[in-house]
Amino acid sequence: MEIAKTYNSAQAEQTWYQYWLDNNFFKSTPDKRVPYTIVIPPPNVTGVLHMGHMLNNTIQDVLIRRARMLGFNACWVPGTDHASIATEAKVVALLKEQGIKKADLSREDFLKHAWDWKEKYGGIILEQLKKLGASCDWDRTRFTMDEPMSEAVIDVFIDLYNKGHIYRGVRMVNWDPQGLTAVSDEEVIHKEAQSKLVYVRYQIEESDEFMTVATTRPETIMGDTAVCVNPTDERYIHLKGKQVIVPIVNRIVPIIFDEYVDKNFGTGTLKVTPAHDINDFNLGQKHKLQTIDVLTQEGKISEAARAYVGLDRFACRKQIIKDLEELGLVSKIEDIKNKVGYSERTNAVIEPRLSMQWFLKMEDISKPALENVVNGEIKLIPEKFINTYKHWMENVHDWCISRQLWWGQRIPAWYDGQGNTVICKTKDEAIILLKTKNSELNIENVKQDDDVLDTWFSSWLWPITVFDPSVIRNGKDNANEDLNYYYPTNDLVTAPEILFFWVARMAIAGYEWMQEKPFSNVYLTGIVRDKLGRKMSKSLGNSPDPLDLIEKYGADGVRVGMLLCSPAGNDLMFDESYCEQGRNFANKVWNAFRLIAGFEVDSSAVQSEAQKSAITWFDNKLSEQLEVINDHYSKYRMSDALMATYKLVWDDFCAWFLEAIKPEFVDGKSLPIDKVTLAATIGFLESLLKIMHPWMPFITEEIWHVLKERDAKDCIIVAEWPTLKSELDKQQLAEFEVSKELVAMVRNVRAQKQLSPKEKLEVIEKSEATHSYFDSTVIKLANLSAFSYTKEKVEGAFSFQIKTTEFYIPLSMNLNKEDEIERLTKDLEYNKGFLQTVQKKLSNEKFVSNAKPEVIEVERKKESDALTKIKTLEEQLSVFNN
Repeated sequence: MEIAKTYNSAQAEQTWYQYWLDNNFFKSTPDKRVPYTIVIPPPNVTGVLHMGHMLNNTIQDVLIRRARMLGFNACWVPGTDHASIATEAKVVALLKEQGIKKADLSREDFLKHAWDWKEKYGGIILEQLKKLGASCDWDRTRFTMDEPMSEAVIDVFIDLYNKGHIYRGVRMVNWDPQGLTAVSDEEVIHKEAQSKLVYVRYQIEESDEFMTVATTRPETIMGDTAVCVNPTDERYIHLKGKQVIVPIVNRIVPIIFDEYVDKNFGTGTLKVTPAHDINDFNLGQKHKLQTIDVLTQEGKISEAARAYVGLDRFACRKQIIKDLEELGLVSKIEDIKNKVGYSERTNAVIEPRLSMQWFLKMEDISKPALENVVNGEIKLIPEKFINTYKHWMENVHDWCISRQLWWGQRIPAWYDGQGNTVICKTKDEAIILLKTKNSELNIENVKQDDDVLDTWFSSWLWPITVFDPSVIRNGKDNANEDLNYYYPTNDLVTAPEILFFWVARMAIAGYEWMQEKPFSNVYLTGIVRDKLGRKMSKSLGNSPDPLDLIEKYGADGVRVGMLLCSPAGNDLMFDESYCEQGRNFANKVWNAFRLIAGFEVDSSAVQSEAQKSAITWFDNKLSEQLEVINDHYSKYRMSDALMATYKLVWDDFCAWFLEAIKPEFVDGKSLPIDKVTLAATIGFLESLLKIMHPWMPFITEEIWHVLKERDAKDCIIVAEWPTLKSELDKQQLAEFEVSKELVAMVRNVRAQKQLSPKEKLEVIEKSEATHSYFDSTVIKLANLSAFSYTKEKVEGAFSFQIKTTEFYIPLSMNLNKEDEIERLTKDLEYNKGFLQTVQKKLSNEKFVSNAKPEVIEVERKKESDALTKIKTLEEQLSVFNN
């Protein structure tokens, strides 16, 4: 069979992904094997594949593929999140293009448009993940608004309400004026902004005296209902009992005194606007102040403001500053930098707003989720995130779970218009319950709450409901086979920015309804950034299209490129050259395979000593490095596991083993290879393909099948992970490292002396030994005419040293004497200078008395090595000088 000169990644990816699907290699059902389970962090249904998805899902696929090869029943559950705010915004924008306003539609009509959009665009990202090689059980694909999933969310709301954990009330919330909904604290992104601090003069009633108040939000002045100062501030003690006139609206409001105000900050005065700041709201509650909401939900000035009505809040800010200046009520304006909250979804500036919302009490329900991360039952990787998690969970606030949207699970609260509320699933149930509270109930007045639940209120159930949505209603003791088998899951791979949004809440849900953790390990990836350290984003134009990268470098090349530089929890500074390095690695593997496949076998060929010793060495080396790789996996050091794999293949197998066993070339033609050596080489290649498979699934499957005829089900995706040798010959491994160093030194001498690689050299080792196991390998790899041993110094020879052993190359070569003397003299001077630096440090009593013993030992070793090197160089110079 003729093997293509170059690896065709596109063809292999199409062929083998479909083959895996056709043969159900991704499919998992409960059986007697031990399960290994991952649930995908469900990407937004609005999403398309970006670099963060690439990193996250490649790691998940590596873990799931290796688990499959280790014999676990590997189950990777895919799905998407309905993403209330983002999806509704997409649908509203699409309708706007068609000349349709959301306000002109009924809820039912809008939701029909939303479902149509979801069916058309919602599966794009999952199809893109297939291009990456994601080996999910696609038959298990879930969507957070599938009917059973949605019913589970409603069950949870009812359960928590009945337990007394959910309540409704007017609270200060983060309001998104663009999305027209409340958002949680965690969905607010605080960014540094350039602002103006305006010093406004408030006149004391019936006085010519003024108080100066500094504010960055003059557009809310119309909502001021007090001015507050510290009771210990002597500047304002005389104003007790007085009132001030609010500019623009001329409202008379009291001067109140409260220790909340820092008298040393600014002017020591604070305008109190209870409707538009949480701290002002608290002051208002304490001092029984009027609350005036001067902004509409769209962020425009409301009728209650009595001025600037209908004007956008930011336009009003500019106009009111001008008007206040004209009235002589601005004493100064300062340009400052401050933090401003933005909606994560719409990027609109968040408005603190009093609103009737539904809340979940978090203090008690969150305790098990905190305790079991702190005690290590749930492991965060890396551990540096434990303190961050702990701080957040110890200071957790009640969760605002209602959203003023239509796309999502509608809150199961029902009202009779007479102040009565019941919580249940259907209107029929609501009527029955409301009649117990209102005997004169008018059925026509029974209305369901218009709000939907926060998206996270559905996705916090994800590890449970993807297996059994009915368990909330039926109870853990009645869970189905899937949930009992797969839960708790093993590993969760996600981003640190949703540690609290999602991870903590899933832990809360797990302990609340399953009395058990939802996962054992949480691997937190870093953020993918560009070479300048900027987070990759469409707006910056610095994020490549992952599908373009796959087309250019192959899926395997991109997977390797992404993970070569992505330690857990640390940001990945992405450069396209990493993908090029990944592709080059794939090409290296393909070329190594072609070399092996091209060997001509001759039954009469006899295995050489060089081939025999190389096989013994690599057998040990493979087992040694497999143990290292397994250890990296066990500690979730994914980049380290990949790098160890990369070096094992590129360096140890390709650069050393294959060079040692490949037959000699005679008259431009390769000699035949013996059967024993070829069988061992193919065996090693198969083991390496297995180790590479989680990282490079496509090329490994391609080579696996081209290498030899196999049954339909004999695929590398389900091949057994290699096992370790029962015992390593560490002495042989150490000896070969010396042999490698010797070969490298001889090659270096050739380069220095400008000798042809084809010119055979002789090497003599000064040693008591008469033979080494790897002599024949050294002779072949270094292209020597002879390798012998002596107990005496060899005169008139070029010498060098490896560790404490001296080697000689007889100077029968035609060398330029002056060039050699110049080179050796420079080298000698450098080493003498280095020795002087080391000896100066060792003669420093302060250093010797304070340094750790191991540090001093390192310095003494440097001194010893330098002295040996100097002696060798001086001897080499004497050869040339004499």
